[in-house]
Amino acid sequence: MAEASLIQANTEHEANRMLFRIVHEIAVAYAGADMPQVVAALRGRLVDVPGLDDDGLRRIAEEISVGRDPSGL
Repeated sequence: MAEASLIQANTEHEANRMLFRIVHEIAVAYAGADMPQVVAALRGRLVDVPGLDDDGLRRIAEEISVGRDPSGL
């Protein structure tokens, strides 16, 4: 049972790392861009990310559109 928990935690950790890496790449490429451009870029790269709804995507895009990198990287 502990091994399954560890595997699940590792899988979630890797998924989060990938999410943050993609957000960082988009933040670098689209810093200061218009919201529709940022949203389109995020939607194109973050297909089927569990737990990321439209509101979350919009908040991330807002940060990027004003030149911030919400990934923390």
